[in-house]
Amino acid sequence: MGARDIQTLLLASLGGALEFYDFVVFVFFALPISHLFFPPDMPQWLAQLQTYAIFAAGYLARPLGGIVMAHFGDRQGRKRMFTLSVFLMALPTLAIGALPVYASVGLLAPLLLLCLRVMQGVAIGGEVPGAWVFVAEHAPRGRVGFACACLTSGLTAGILIGSLTAAWMNHHFSPADVLRGWWRLPFVLGGVFGFVAVWLRRWLSETPVFAELHARKALSEALPLRTVLAGHGGSVVISMAVTWMLTAAILVLILGLPSLVQKSFGIPADVAFLGNSVAAFCLGLGCVAFGWLVDRIGAAWALIAGSVALVIVTYLMFGDLAAGGTHFLPLYALTGFLVGTVAVVPTIMVAAFPAPIRFSGISFAYNVAYAVFGATTATFIGYLAGTAGRMAAAHYVTITAAVGVAVAVWLLVKGRGKAELTT
Repeated sequence: MGARDIQTLLLASLGGALEFYDFVVFVFFALPISHLFFPPDMPQWLAQLQTYAIFAAGYLARPLGGIVMAHFGDRQGRKRMFTLSVFLMALPTLAIGALPVYASVGLLAPLLLLCLRVMQGVAIGGEVPGAWVFVAEHAPRGRVGFACACLTSGLTAGILIGSLTAAWMNHHFSPADVLRGWWRLPFVLGGVFGFVAVWLRRWLSETPVFAELHARKALSEALPLRTVLAGHGGSVVISMAVTWMLTAAILVLILGLPSLVQKSFGIPADVAFLGNSVAAFCLGLGCVAFGWLVDRIGAAWALIAGSVALVIVTYLMFGDLAAGGTHFLPLYALTGFLVGTVAVVPTIMVAAFPAPIRFSGISFAYNVAYAVFGATTATFIGYLAGTAGRMAAAHYVTITAAVGVAVAVWLLVKGRGKAELTT
């Protein structure tokens, strides 16, 4: 990869990390938000439930933002939408940090919070698919897997930044201090850094693939999404299936596990969040490793190897937790590394659609699947817990990993195991 390719990857990954931080930091401060944005006489469990419902609203808004931004990305250029998405994330994040609380404006406080969260969902719906398309179409032939994986690693770094910010805040400020106003700091910083990312993306250039399409007047003449749904249903199904695996690995094993191990296995909060930070760091490394593997053995074989290994280590970790959690930290670190298998997913998706409709195809499949599976993951695990007990989360990850393996086998049968870009 040349110097220009590396610069593109670095700028895209940095902006993606800051934008993903803006999106997920909400969940790390859900407890003080539940205290401040709802009536003080409301039961705490209900306030927390409504806070998480506002968090989920961001996921439900993703398809809308993704579809609209992808339409213009396929018709007017990848770079414009790539820059717009980070601006649309920075603005509401900064505004959340300046919101009045319930004690000041009553019910208007949670309503404003909901509106800003929906704006964040719209932004992230365009950012993730747009970022994958952008770096894939800039990458040299034979390096698409590594490029997409580096971008994915950057996105997951946003989770690590959020986790470290929460840990730093909890260490330096008491819960009372956080409620008195320090909860605003992570959102203000996220907004400010988001605007820095907007400025940095000015230095990016349009993708060579889109520039060639524009020069040949080969852009989609029909509505891109209509073309996707009419002639690329199989690609949509494949992309949704691997997105399901991605959501399970990230939501269950990274974002949700700290709370799960405290409630179900009695792991102390400081140990749980330390493990989460280590796992998030290892996830970033794992993404890069699996991207490297994709370019050498193909996306299908990399997905099979990663999925099988992830299932094995997940059961080892949950078995250790059931026995007291003696080896929780090293096993969680290894699990985080193998969650890096999700870096294979964007390579499969960018190769599934031709260039004129690539942004719209990925955006529709990814965002709809993420909204559906992201919103139902907690409910489904709760159902499994009633029959499978504390191992429910491991069983759920296994189900989705099996789906990923099935997709990989199908790609190999069809001779598409390398998952190379098409024009």
